[in-house]
Amino acid sequence: MTPRPARAVSILGAVLAACATTPRLPPEGSAPPALGPDSFLVAFQTTRGRFVVMAHRDWAPLGSDRFYELVRRRVYDDIRAFRVVTNFVAQFGLTADSAVNRAWRAQGLDDEPVRQPNLRGRISFARGGPRTRSLQVFINLGNNSPRLDTLMAGGVTGYPPIGEVDDGMNAVDHFNAQYGNAPSQRQDSIGAQGNAWLDRVFPDLDRIHTARVIREWR
Repeated sequence: MTPRPARAVSILGAVLAACATTPRLPPEGSAPPALGPDSFLVAFQTTRGRFVVMAHRDWAPLGSDRFYELVRRRVYDDIRAFRVVTNFVAQFGLTADSAVNRAWRAQGLDDEPVRQPNLRGRISFARGGPRTRSLQVFINLGNNSPRLDTLMAGGVTGYPPIGEVDDGMNAVDHFNAQYGNAPSQRQDSIGAQGNAWLDRVFPDLDRIHTARVIREWR
């Protein structure tokens, strides 16, 4: 694990207050996201328990900044882990609001190189071609390096990790994998109809209740 910077600030109260009035939609316009912290911790509360992700800006600055913004805007609240493939990945990010999904997809990030390997527990943005990293992320359930470090998808090489599970990997390991890739093959339906469709067609998917920044280092 990468050592953490010496200076740390606990910001849970401030973040919770800010999030209470922050919309899920991205900022208007095409400006790049504001610079996020050098590193930060995000606590996810799920149907399988709590897990915590440590994000590192130096691994993939644009991806880390976007992840920080998505969490700050509560985009990952009340969503489903819709793609869980044993020993491969657990993927999530599509929301119950089609307008939110469309808005973030319209602001795809510039591509970044893979600076860190996709080892077990590391988290990366999903993408299918140039500038398609938007709001979906996946956690590696197994060691997917070098496969996902070098895999060509739509002319873009690899999936750059932005951080790793710092605590609670057992919760991620227990996400329901009975549906495998099937829900991810219906992403148009998920994006358009959200949780209502998923809960009807794939009712036993695990849920992410909340995601909150609980500490950051600058």
